[in-house]
Amino acid sequence: MIGTRIAGGLLAVATLTAATACSTSNQPAHATRPPATVASPAAMASTPPTETLKPLLQQALPNVKGKTFTSAVVDFPPNARALPHRHGQAFVYAYVLEGTVRSQLEGKPVTTYHQGENWVEQPGAHHLLTENTSQTKRAKLLVVFVSNTGDKLKVDDPKS
Repeated sequence: MIGTRIAGGLLAVATLTAATACSTSNQPAHATRPPATVASPAAMASTPPTETLKPLLQQALPNVKGKTFTSAVVDFPPNARALPHRHGQAFVYAYVLEGTVRSQLEGKPVTTYHQGENWVEQPGAHHLLTENTSQTKRAKLLVVFVSNTGDKLKVDDPKS
C-alpha cells in the first residue's frame, strides 16, 4: 500500500513536471544515447530496433543534497527491445503511456504492463528485459529517476 502511494505521488510529480517543463527556465537534459548508426539491411533484419529516451526535465532536488530528479519519455518502436542494463543507484518509476511493454528485473518473473500500469525499480536493479510486445504499434513510457547527481541514468551491460 505504501509503495502504491509512493508510485502515485511520483506519477503526480512527474506529470506536473512534464506539464510545466515548457514554461520553466530549466533546460531539459541532453540524451546520453549516441546518435543512431546506419546498419546494413542484413543487420537490420536480425537486430530488433531499440528504444530512444527523450528527457523532459532534470533538476537537482533542493531538499535532498546530491540527488537529481529526471523525467523522460522512453519510446519503443514496434518490436523494439532495450539491451540489458542498470540504472546505477537511481530509484526508477515507470508508467506506461501507450502500448504494452514486457519487463524483467533480475530475480523476478517476466511481467507484461499495459497502458496505465506502472512499476518501480530499486537502486542497483539489473534490468534483463524491456521490450515492446507489438510488431505494429509503438509503446511509450514515462520514466522518473531519482539519482545521484552526475550519474549516468542508463548503463548497458558490457558485450560478451
